Amino acid sequence: MSSNWPWPDSLDALKAAPRHHTLLFENEQVRVVRTLISPGETVPVHSHRWPGVAFVISWSDFLRRDPNGTITLDTRQRKEQPVLNAPRWQEPLPPHSVENVGGAEINIVQVELKS
Repeated sequence: MSSNWPWPDSLDALKAAPRHHTLLFENEQVRVVRTLISPGETVPVHSHRWPGVAFVISWSDFLRRDPNGTITLDTRQRKEQPVLNAPRWQEPLPPHSVENVGGAEINIVQVELKS
């Protein structure tokens, strides 16, 4: 894992929130992770260390909170939803939790670039 990442490995999405994150593939260059969040579920605080390309398979509105519980993103306030099955750049995400406040499952596959 990146040596300049300031948060502990224990907050990695696969370790801190394994019920919602599944490893699909990993080698020295990339890691492919699927995120599934059912309606009404809240994912424990976790982080995403590497930037990558995300593919939103299914979408629902959500709240992202920092580790103190402060809302940092409410997708209901956005005018546009992401385009399904289209690549979208995702920067690394510091520790956060996610609450699915919509009526559908959130299903995202992210190809994280380790280098």
